[in-house]
Amino acid sequence: MTSAHSWVNRKVRLEDGKQMEKIKVGIIGTGFIGPTHIEAIRRLGFVDVVALAETSQEQAERKAAELGIPKAYGDYREMLRDSEIQVVHNCTPNHVHFAINKEIILAGKHVISEKPLAMNSEESAELLALAQKQGVVHGVNFNYRQHASVQNLRAKIANGDLGKVNLVHGSYLQDWLLYETDFNWRLAPEVGGKSRAVADIGSHWCDTVQFVTGKKIVEVFADLATVIPVRKKAIGSVATFSTQSTEDVEYEDVSINTEDYASVLVRFEDGSRGVFTVSQVSAGRKNRLSFEIDGSESSAYWNQEEPEKLWMGHRDKPNEILLADPALFAPEARSAIHHPGGHNEGWPDALKNMMLNYYSFIRDGKDPLKDQANFATFEDGHISMAITDAILESHEQQKWVKVQAKKEVLV
Repeated sequence: MTSAHSWVNRKVRLEDGKQMEKIKVGIIGTGFIGPTHIEAIRRLGFVDVVALAETSQEQAERKAAELGIPKAYGDYREMLRDSEIQVVHNCTPNHVHFAINKEIILAGKHVISEKPLAMNSEESAELLALAQKQGVVHGVNFNYRQHASVQNLRAKIANGDLGKVNLVHGSYLQDWLLYETDFNWRLAPEVGGKSRAVADIGSHWCDTVQFVTGKKIVEVFADLATVIPVRKKAIGSVATFSTQSTEDVEYEDVSINTEDYASVLVRFEDGSRGVFTVSQVSAGRKNRLSFEIDGSESSAYWNQEEPEKLWMGHRDKPNEILLADPALFAPEARSAIHHPGGHNEGWPDALKNMMLNYYSFIRDGKDPLKDQANFATFEDGHISMAITDAILESHEQQKWVKVQAKKEVLV
């Protein structure tokens, strides 16, 4: 079992001119997101994916062969007993995040979890306390904060370039659930959770704007809607974001009670205001997380579908489009951009930045109880869950609801 006091013996870095052994990693779940984790990890050079776990031995072996991974486990618990593995990525469906994250921590492994961290904020608070008690390095894959231009905007705001932040507004729009024949496990509350659009993509929007502004969301007023109340579920399976034809497919009707859409008014801890809309039924919007931050001196707008562009708005001079370029970045943000201007970096690069920051933290022997992390942790995951819970409560009661997210360290 790992403790916070064992970091000096867990360092994976260059010492005395000799390269130490690579950090060994196991992946649980190989649907859409698992392979993207693997690809990002492999770009680092000092981390090695040595195992994966799936729901059956046959499926695990097939995916391991496909992805070039030496060990395959049909039961993730067997993988957690593998002493070679130091870090485990939880890339499973939402409803098992809490149980698997808990087992990973108790096995003494460092952990990266997909969001949401759990099914509610009570569970996420328990995971945060346990991770702190066990002293493991804990991360949540909020990768949008790792885009180079987002990092640069954060530095500009911290440096006062926009003046006092007054308003934050934006949206996260997708179209992958536009048709009644679009169906996925996320639509089932027992698997995806009580919230869908808010928990799935609204959580990313909230995390990103909180990171950029340095301000926490403390109160919400929400309106949610299920645009398509009955969907047609294919008798068989269709992968997330699949291009599979709907011809000659048999369907069954399924009632839907999670939201396709939400608009949420938010208040930040310093009294500034904001609003955002999320939708998974907006035609033509593939993965459009966008936000505008209006300050007392200037405004800034960023859109994830065009991540190399940062719009800067002014009153008394022409507006600007700042293209991602390390030569034009604030010094604090240059580590987030890896290529010259014009060599655009996007979603996979933001994910790589997340992995680079997380694994560098481990490699350098940093202590999760003492050292500041430059990636989203279980604390951020817990805050996200608390915001989602408050949004659901606000919609049900049709009133402002405070976000309840205690952040005490329990050791």
